[in-house]
Amino acid sequence: MSPPENPCVLAVDLGGSSLRVALIGRDGGVRALHAQPHRVALGADGAGEGDPEAWWQGLVAGAAALREAAPGDFARIGAIAVTAFTRSLVLLDAVGAVIRPALLWQDTRAGAALPALPPGHPEAAQMNAFHPLARLAWLARQEPASLARLATVLEPKDALNHRLTGRRASDRISAARLLGARDLLAGLGLSGAVIPPLHRPHAVMGQVLPGLPGALAALAGLPVLTMAHDTWAAVLGLGALRLGHAYAISGTTEVLGLLHDRAVAAEGLMTVDWDGLWQIGGPSQHGADALAWLREMGMATAEPPPGLLPILFLPSLEGERVPHWDARLRGAFLGLRRSHGAAAMTQAVMQGVALNSRTVLERAETASGRTAVELRLGGGGATPAWAQLRADILGRPVVLTEAAEPGLLGCAIAGFAALEGRSLDPLQAELARPRARFLPDPARHAEATRLHALFRAAEAAVAPLSHALAGFEAPS
Repeated sequence: MSPPENPCVLAVDLGGSSLRVALIGRDGGVRALHAQPHRVALGADGAGEGDPEAWWQGLVAGAAALREAAPGDFARIGAIAVTAFTRSLVLLDAVGAVIRPALLWQDTRAGAALPALPPGHPEAAQMNAFHPLARLAWLARQEPASLARLATVLEPKDALNHRLTGRRASDRISAARLLGARDLLAGLGLSGAVIPPLHRPHAVMGQVLPGLPGALAALAGLPVLTMAHDTWAAVLGLGALRLGHAYAISGTTEVLGLLHDRAVAAEGLMTVDWDGLWQIGGPSQHGADALAWLREMGMATAEPPPGLLPILFLPSLEGERVPHWDARLRGAFLGLRRSHGAAAMTQAVMQGVALNSRTVLERAETASGRTAVELRLGGGGATPAWAQLRADILGRPVVLTEAAEPGLLGCAIAGFAALEGRSLDPLQAELARPRARFLPDPARHAEATRLHALFRAAEAAVAPLSHALAGFEAPS
C-alpha cells in the first residue's frame, strides 16, 4: 500500500493516566490531538495494575475523535506508531487473550521475595521489584494458574499493536530486561517463546487488520511500526537520540540518560542498547508528579523563588528506581524553618528532583568518560524555571524544544522515517526544533555542588528510617 500524498502519522502515546492520540503532519505540526483518561488500580500492598481492554477502547475513542476533528488529515494517515510506558507486563495466552490485569511499573509486590540468580549473572545487578523475571516469579507463587496459561509477554504498546494487527512482536529496547533473563525462564517452567519476535523500533511490524471498530476500520492495511517504549520515543522527539547528548523527561516519573557509543557499567543505572546507541541512566520513581503532589495539598506556588535554598527534599514518595532501586525509600523534607512557606517548599521539591538527576548524570558521565553536550528536557517539568534550575544544578546547558508532546513527535519521526526509507538522524534534526537554551550560572552551580553533597548524605542517613517506617505500612 503506497502512502498518500502529504501523509500524516497517527501517533499514540499511552501514559500513566491518559492515552493521547494525534495526527502529525510532515512539518511536525499537530493537526489534531485527543486525550482519553484511563485508570490505574493501586493497592496498599504495592499493587499497580491496569486494564489493556480500557487502553484499546481509548484508542478506538481517540481515533473517532481525530476523524471528527480533522477528517482530511485522518484520510491522509500513512502509518501508525504506538508508544507507551514500560516496565509493565501484559500477559497473553495461546489464543491471544489477556490472562489478567497488566502488572504496571508502579507494582512493587515482587520485591518481597526476589528470585535468586546464579553468581555473576548479567541481570543480577538489575534484579529488583520492577524486573519482569521478578514479577513472573511472583506470579508463580501467587497465581500459578495464570502463569500456566502464559504464552506471550508483551509491553503495553505491543498489546495495542497486537489488537491493531493480530501480530505479537516487540523490540529489543523495551524487552531488554526480559531478554537478558531468557536463560532463567525455564526455572519458572517457561520457555523463551514467551518473548515475542523482536524488531527495530522504526521497522514495520504489521498492517492494520480489516474490520476493526469505528474509525479504525478506515485504516485497514496501513503499516504499524514496532516502536519502543515512551522514553525512547520522547528522546527521539526531543532530538536527543544522538551521541553525547543527555535527556530528562519529567512527568509522572523522571527518566534521565546519556547516549554513549558502547556499553559501560554505572552504579545503580541501566545500560541498554538503544539500537546502536547505548543509553546510560533510567527511570526514577518520581518527577514533575512530586510538584503535582505538593500542589494537590495546596502547598505549591506558581513562581518559586530564584536561586537555591538550603532545604533538602528527598523525592522518593513511591520508593525509588534509578539510582537506588529500593521500593522502601520514602520522601522527606530537611531544613524547614518556621519562616518557610509554600514558595520555599515548591523550590525544595524542584531542587530535590534536580539533585537526584545530578546523581544519575554524574554516574553516567563518570562511567562513560563523556561530558554531556547538553540536556534536552521534556515532560510536565519542562518549564523555563525548572530548566534554569536544572542547568545550575547539573552544570550543563539545558534545552527546551518546540514540541509540547515529544513522545508523539517521536512516533511521527519514526513513522516518516519508515514511510520515506530514511534514517532517524536527519528527521530528528529537522523536526525536533530547539525553543530555548539555558546556561548554568557558575556561582549557583558551585552552591549546588555543596548542596548535592548534603543531599547524598541525607539520603544515606534517612534510608534506615524509611525502611523502618515502610514496615508499618505492611498489612497486619
